[in-house]
Amino acid sequence: MNYEGKRILVTGGLGFIGSSIAVRLAAMGAKVLVLDSAIRGCGANARNLAGAEVEIIEDDIANAGNHARVLSGIPVVFNMAGEISHINSMRNPLRDLELNTTAQLRFLLALREVSPGARVIYASTRQVYGVPQFLPITEAHHVNPIDFNGVHKNAAASYHRLFSESGDFDATVLRFTNVYGPRMALNVPEQGVLGHFFRRALLGDPIEIFGDGKQTRDPVYIDDVVDACLRCAAREKLPHIYMNVGGPAAIPLAEMAATVAAAGGCPLRYREFPEGHKSIDIGSYSTDSTRIGETIGWSTNTSFVDGVANTLAYYRAEFEHYLDAPDAARLRP
Repeated sequence: MNYEGKRILVTGGLGFIGSSIAVRLAAMGAKVLVLDSAIRGCGANARNLAGAEVEIIEDDIANAGNHARVLSGIPVVFNMAGEISHINSMRNPLRDLELNTTAQLRFLLALREVSPGARVIYASTRQVYGVPQFLPITEAHHVNPIDFNGVHKNAAASYHRLFSESGDFDATVLRFTNVYGPRMALNVPEQGVLGHFFRRALLGDPIEIFGDGKQTRDPVYIDDVVDACLRCAAREKLPHIYMNVGGPAAIPLAEMAATVAAAGGCPLRYREFPEGHKSIDIGSYSTDSTRIGETIGWSTNTSFVDGVANTLAYYRAEFEHYLDAPDAARLRP
């Protein structure tokens, strides 16, 4: 994967996955351009790019056409922009529609004009599958999302497929399972269960488990996700538009919580599902990542235990940049 000297665009590059990609690319010598609206509640954090040599345009991806001169001729795009909160999408579906669908279509239309033929990697989600009919889930599983976020993310993925099949650019859609690691947004509600776990572990507060915690997930560490993205972008005209990216093992949520609690030195607490959460809980989930493994030679390299240790070490050093002031004050010496 030789990205040295290449111009690369990362949308959502102030957020968790986008910034992790941008930092890795900058370290590899790429000329990285970040386009991010920094909309409140989506996880943007300027600290995520600390020390990385990147150019930042703070604007909505829907306005990409206003930056045609800068974006013209970009050969590779990592399209990581969007809202990820399932519960927020149910509370405000029109906001989710705008961020995950309308803005995406406007961005792709602009990209088609200024950078035709670009290689595009789009961040989708396991949530598009809905309630699993079999496990582990392969790409052959039917798409049946149970919340607006899944519906809208699937629509955006379909836009990428359509433009790619029309020859406008070369797109791959990666369906991520629960991604975790350094640069997650800890102070933004509803940004995922693992962010909630890590925040409470740092503060020494009890980690809460909804229900009995027997439902499984296969969390995947951010470094492995970045590797999957870079490997995909380095290969043109892959035989598949859609590919799953999952973790090394299916783990019950209770076990995940216990691992984080043990590493953080905090207690566990079980409670009933809060109102609004149960209706969009999909039960157990695990990913079959065979397709991406066979296609680009990718596999996960980080166990959950090691990933948790790495993540907590990062936040213990950087807590003032990822916690609200009252929480950060609790951790200062």
